[in-house]
Amino acid sequence: MIRTILYATDLGLYAPYVLQHAVSLAQAYKAELYVVHAVEPMGLFAESVLQTYLDKDTLERLRTDGLDVVMSNIQQRVLEGFRDEMGEAYENLDLIRTVRVIRGDPPQVILEQARELAVDAVVLGAHSQDSCNGTSLGRTATCVMQLAEVPVYLVPMLQTRARADF
Repeated sequence: MIRTILYATDLGLYAPYVLQHAVSLAQAYKAELYVVHAVEPMGLFAESVLQTYLDKDTLERLRTDGLDVVMSNIQQRVLEGFRDEMGEAYENLDLIRTVRVIRGDPPQVILEQARELAVDAVVLGAHSQDSCNGTSLGRTATCVMQLAEVPVYLVPMLQTRARADF
């Protein structure tokens, strides 16, 4: 039985489409819905640019206080985006127990949240930024599929279906 679902979002172009699937599943199973968005750590290039233009104290304040503010703003944006996307089905947002924005590697964050929240299923989009290898699964979807301890519901992205030449 599915009582709790984790919806992992990248907040990308197809996030509303994946959200519809997560909400539909939650409604069908009368399940609670948790939402997580992983924010990848700053890369070396971004870090070096900041070090070039900011003094040590300002950089440290940005790392501590600034990132918390950014994370909070992202969390608020996620909720507002859901309200906009849901439109008339706004009451379905009551299914969402919590929205978490967490810094870290997306597959690792998703898997940790699935375990921590003890969810019964995970919903995420299945896309790749570079499908030269002929697969439509991105790194995050592949890792979560391989390592998840619960069923994973993958939503194929629309651009993937349009390119399929079966």
